[in-house]
Amino acid sequence: MSRNKLLLVLLGSSLLAGCAADYLNNYDTMTLASGDSQKANQLLQTVDPFNPASNNTKIEGDGARSVGVVQRYKVPPAPPPTTNMTVNVGPSGASTQ
Repeated sequence: MSRNKLLLVLLGSSLLAGCAADYLNNYDTMTLASGDSQKANQLLQTVDPFNPASNNTKIEGDGARSVGVVQRYKVPPAPPPTTNMTVNVGPSGASTQ
């Protein structure tokens, strides 16, 4: 093997070894991304995890208003008519200085 090829092989292998260094590290610390496992385990073992108000099936709302919203969605209102308007037009042939 020539010297140039040997240097190229050593350079390539050192670059690949540098990429794997972080992957192979094992840490004994907690990160900010870790959750609260004790609280999660408590919630998994609760007898009735639902909110008592979740049994309320009477959803308050205005039916007439809801019907109007659905009708406006299905048939959108017509766009307003366009008007032609000319503004700041002086007499013809007049010079503006």
